[in-house]
Amino acid sequence: MENVILAIHLILALLLIGVVLLQRSEGGGLGMGGGGGGGAVSGRAAATALGKITWVFAGLFIATSITLTILAAADSASNSVIDQIGGTAPTELPAVDPATPLTALPPADAPAAPPPADAPAEPPKAGN
Repeated sequence: MENVILAIHLILALLLIGVVLLQRSEGGGLGMGGGGGGGAVSGRAAATALGKITWVFAGLFIATSITLTILAAADSASNSVIDQIGGTAPTELPAVDPATPLTALPPADAPAAPPPADAPAEPPKAGN
């Protein structure tokens, strides 16, 4: 439902842009400003028709905006970010085998650990 309204919203936005760009730039848009001449086919009648179409597209655009806002608010109230991620964090650490010697290398994905406390510290060597 939300995707359909969003598609309509985007189409309305493009139509609204097109209709606004078709209007005269000298104050004739939306039925404002002057314009001379009368008759069956005149620039004034076209500006009025484009103005009415603009108002219709603008009203529909606002209606779809409000509808999308209401739908998004309803979706966000029903779940949280934690629900969207899914799964749970592990609660206990994996068991360590006490027979494993301290000199063995840890697996590649294990975090680095400090050296054992009973290991003698090596003095720094003088460099050349």
